[in-house]
Amino acid sequence: MRVVTWNLWWRYGPWEARQKAILAVLRELRPDVVGLQEVWDAQGTNLAEWLAGELGMHWTWGASHDPGFWQRRLGDPTVGIGNAILSRWPVAERAVLPLPPGDGDGGRLALYAALDAPGHRVPFFTVHLSSATDASAVRCQQVTALAEFVAEHTGDGPFPPVVTGDFNAWPDSDEIRLFGGYRTAPPVPGQVLIDAWDFAEPGAPSATWDLANPYVAGTFGPSVRIDYVFVVPTGKGGPGHVRGVRRAGDGPVDGVWPTDHAAVVVDLSDGLTS
Repeated sequence: MRVVTWNLWWRYGPWEARQKAILAVLRELRPDVVGLQEVWDAQGTNLAEWLAGELGMHWTWGASHDPGFWQRRLGDPTVGIGNAILSRWPVAERAVLPLPPGDGDGGRLALYAALDAPGHRVPFFTVHLSSATDASAVRCQQVTALAEFVAEHTGDGPFPPVVTGDFNAWPDSDEIRLFGGYRTAPPVPGQVLIDAWDFAEPGAPSATWDLANPYVAGTFGPSVRIDYVFVVPTGKGGPGHVRGVRRAGDGPVDGVWPTDHAAVVVDLSDGLTS
């Protein structure tokens, strides 16, 4: 199962040209499931719906409950924002969790979808946490709520949860350690989730917030990985192993960078999917 997580940078910059570049990257990757953040919805068109139609995938969407923070930055109160999931398999059920708000940074959420893969359901999640550099305490509250949300919707099926998203946090941060629950006590007793990048090739380019990206250059640094795919450890009912981890969408497509984030691509081997 190929899993992708990607922040699509909402409706900023040359969004129409970027939309085509995003599609080109996803078409080349041929993912089974994609967690998307900063997805726009405007004038009867939803970016995730359009991508799903072009890729022949199913989709579901969770709209921000407080989009004003974003709309003020764009200067357009008519454009919605939220998270979305694209899936090779039908979406059997969905749920949205509004996250604890940061200071002036409300409307963040987690989206859950149960995916009807052959013979079993995949509990899949995508999330977008607060972005302020000094908001670690808020993000700790958010990942605690997220962990409880994951536990609530995981169920007792054979496939464990897969959690994706833009956590806006460095890999060694309190919030990442807390959510994983294997370098400190987990928010939900017994629930441990491993950062799939721990299985990447040593030295592989990992920064998803990268100063080499012209949309990032001149904002703030340093280059760092802030986007994640979390899986249950091998031997705990989780995927047999992580077969591959890499970045994607980390360069221009026909001269256009798709977004201000690189995507993370994870190939899982589990013996359940086909």
